[in-house]
Amino acid sequence: MPEVKPLYLPLPAKIEDIIVENSQVKTFVLSFTDQEYGRSFTFEPGQFMMLSVPHHGEAPISIASSPAQSGTLRLSVRRAGKLTTALLELEKGAVVGLRGPYGKAFAMREFGHKDLLFVAGGIGLAPLRSVIESCLTERERYGEITILFGSRTPSDLAFRQDIDNWRRQPGVRCLLTVDQGEPGWQENIGLVTTLFDEARISPAHTALVCGPPLMIRAVLAELSRRGLRDENIITTMERHMKCGVGVCRHCHLDDKLVCVDGPVFNLAQLRNMEVMELA
Repeated sequence: MPEVKPLYLPLPAKIEDIIVENSQVKTFVLSFTDQEYGRSFTFEPGQFMMLSVPHHGEAPISIASSPAQSGTLRLSVRRAGKLTTALLELEKGAVVGLRGPYGKAFAMREFGHKDLLFVAGGIGLAPLRSVIESCLTERERYGEITILFGSRTPSDLAFRQDIDNWRRQPGVRCLLTVDQGEPGWQENIGLVTTLFDEARISPAHTALVCGPPLMIRAVLAELSRRGLRDENIITTMERHMKCGVGVCRHCHLDDKLVCVDGPVFNLAQLRNMEVMELA
């Protein structure tokens, strides 16, 4: 039986591959150097890892891969500060620290045989990618899948390999939009909510939303206006997390701790909290 690892001890993980998503985002494919532990490692879509780089600190990063992809773990990282800048400068073969997984996951069993709507902006597609890939692994268990993805410009559009793959899958629609177009761009220009009519959203959909707070606010309001039940509108809350296990309380959200009670919340839960996404 594999050894149970201490709660706060980062375990070494090797960078097996690096996917350049755009000028500010890279996806790191990682494997634990302890191969026995790596084979037994499990997680659920929506959970996150605490990632550390020696001498540069530690930060929570959403898991972007499917649990079915055993042996490796995908973490997508956007340049945002000292740690992420140092991480984006690493090359294949480098070793980082990982501990986790932490947080409440998406309730995948509740999505069975339902039509799913994914609405994401920027790096917000990363945690939803874990759910999408999990659904595609067991395609017969889920209804139609609609993915709406917004970016600032076409050059900033991340996860292009995934988008191309999803568009080839039966029963999957993937619509894109940008805030500002560029020469050659032939898809939508505007907020991600401008895709809702084309996506034919109905109250029967279950919606999963992730992105910048202002985008989440607009999307939650529009989905609610279109008749989706609060319990079927699900999002992830980005708050600064430090310990990942509810001890430091740095990520408190009213009486909730994002690292323990979240990061996944539905709209019914959010209505009982004071959050900027509903302001």
